[in-house]
Amino acid sequence: MSVTSSNLSISQKLSPIALVIGACFLTSPVYANDETEIVEVIGYKPQDKVLLGSPEALLEQQGVRFSAAGGMSSLPVLNGMMGDRVKVLVDGADVTAACANHMNPPLSYISANQIKTISVIAGISPVSSAGDNIAGVIEVNTINPQYNDSENIGWQSGYASAEYRSVNDAMLIGLGMHLSSDSISLDYQGAYEDASSYDDGNGDQVRDTLYRAQNHALTAAFKDQYQQLAVKLTHQYIPFQGFANQYMDMTHNQSYGLTTQYLRELQNGDFQAQFNWHQVEHRMGFFTPEKTGMMPMNTESDDYSAKLRWRVPTSDNQTWLAGAEWFAYRIEDWWPAVADSAMMGPNDYHNIHDGERDRLAIYAESISQLANQWTISAGVRVEHVTTDTGEVQSYSTMSMMGMPNADYAASLTFNAADRNRSDTLVDISLLASIPLNSQQTLELGIARKNRAPNLYERYSWGRGSMAMTMIGWFGDGNGYVGDINLAPETAVTFSAGYQYASADESWQFSINPYYTKISDYIDAQVIGSFSAFGQTDNPDATRNLLQFGNTEATLYGVDIQARKQIADDATWGQWNLQTEFSSVRGSRDDSGEDLYQINPIEAKLSLQHKLANWQNSVSVQWVDSKERVDARRLENTTDSYTLVDIASQYHWQHITLSVSVNNLLNEYYELPLGGVSVADIRMGESTDFAQLPGKGRSINLGLRASF
Repeated sequence: MSVTSSNLSISQKLSPIALVIGACFLTSPVYANDETEIVEVIGYKPQDKVLLGSPEALLEQQGVRFSAAGGMSSLPVLNGMMGDRVKVLVDGADVTAACANHMNPPLSYISANQIKTISVIAGISPVSSAGDNIAGVIEVNTINPQYNDSENIGWQSGYASAEYRSVNDAMLIGLGMHLSSDSISLDYQGAYEDASSYDDGNGDQVRDTLYRAQNHALTAAFKDQYQQLAVKLTHQYIPFQGFANQYMDMTHNQSYGLTTQYLRELQNGDFQAQFNWHQVEHRMGFFTPEKTGMMPMNTESDDYSAKLRWRVPTSDNQTWLAGAEWFAYRIEDWWPAVADSAMMGPNDYHNIHDGERDRLAIYAESISQLANQWTISAGVRVEHVTTDTGEVQSYSTMSMMGMPNADYAASLTFNAADRNRSDTLVDISLLASIPLNSQQTLELGIARKNRAPNLYERYSWGRGSMAMTMIGWFGDGNGYVGDINLAPETAVTFSAGYQYASADESWQFSINPYYTKISDYIDAQVIGSFSAFGQTDNPDATRNLLQFGNTEATLYGVDIQARKQIADDATWGQWNLQTEFSSVRGSRDDSGEDLYQINPIEAKLSLQHKLANWQNSVSVQWVDSKERVDARRLENTTDSYTLVDIASQYHWQHITLSVSVNNLLNEYYELPLGGVSVADIRMGESTDFAQLPGKGRSINLGLRASF
């Protein structure tokens, strides 16, 4: 069986358990022929589409929410959990955010035009997908070799696309080309994006949200009758990226990557092998008058991984998956001394020195179709995680203004401690799909998932307020310090799903409730406070100092989706009505206090129209007020709001034109997951840590030419 496509395929989060079971069976090597086989749950897919910018908009269609960061670096949120709790795989590679503020998460290294397939499995994911996560798995794939019937390599396809967005004066450019023969495939995908700081619904500039980025990917694949080898080279360069809700900005991020994938068809089943390397050179500082300062921070890291996987059908009704995986991460994080600075010198500050995080995993998984048409997926994964770091160094050993040097004292304690830690994680998943009749399916699942602490949660050591505010990917303006003795998080998740589809598929409905109980949840305890930017006479400038620590937590929620085809007429076209609803709650078990950045109730209604080569849509999104907030992090409440978006796209021969308007009514609103505007209080535009506002009206124009 071949699973290939020249168009974007999106497996929506309409039914996570069904996607899990389907993904387990769709594992044959991708090289047999050029036939297209796509699993698509809902919606339509255009033949050509202007897809530029970050993958954020594509993932939001599948229920993923984002914690605001830079224009290219928002962090995905699944079932109320964000950051490293969500495992993001890019072409199977596990890329680590090499920054104390997570400014370079995995999704920041690709652009939307490079993506061939996306799948999102929230909560209960199969053990074969990934380990070291408790919220779910996002898989983004850009490698999709295409071949033809000729022995000679020649031109197969190409495109050039451009888009303009008025809200931040953004210009986006994409370029792709593909050459192939019956055994060779060569593919290039490139993207460039430049954006100024965006305006909110009041027409005011949201400071420090500008950025510039370019991404390049070159993939070569070779196949014969039984096997395929694909090699992908990547390069990214971001010369600057503003982070309105952080004390620092990105002033340089350059990466190189290598991915190799080998697929071989066996007499019974198939074998897959993969190796990845990803190198990052990251710099933080200040580059714009929209948020000024002086403090260089440097990071260099390498990710290595290798994966082996076997798929063996033992009968017509049962398939086994087995695999072994190895991951190695190395990082150096230091803050160069600033000449003539009393606070940032005379030494370099070593935040993480010789940091190491290694993982070794094995797993086995069975997918069975029973006589009563039940489908059962069960798997076990065992993973061993080791972390370590070298000795660190503060800027100075001297006290300042008669005050003890908290960082120097903390460095002595840290260096004297045993810093090597190891954790053994055992993941278990059990999923069942139960057909009630030809139109209805019930799905049940339970999983035990684990995540070991990342290096910053465990090894951030500075105790001075300036050093602590450099740590944290939460956009809350607070400061953080790690804890060497953190235990891994263990989550037990129960999930259910009900799906209905009419005989003619004109009406579809799904509801998916879930409940997650987390032991040793990594939250934070308040250990002090400080006045930001020296504003000691302004109580609204007070922020907290927190230390990462384990606690118990509970999250639960429900996702509902429905789609109705309301007309399908040769003259007037096809009309579809689609609605989505999501609700999630999260709290600490010890105090009942709310967890940080839990999205409020949200609903969306979309009307989609398609007539020949013309597609249109109108959508209304309503977000409830956010009243449940994390008092430890001084999280702000937000008001409810409603956004209206319209879009139109026309495809004519080799040209695709698109016009859309986001936030048509130019509503002012604050992002519930946006964090606070550090830039505004830093530059005196605000006297408190106000919530980061969302984008105002944006008129977007796009053009794509295929050749």
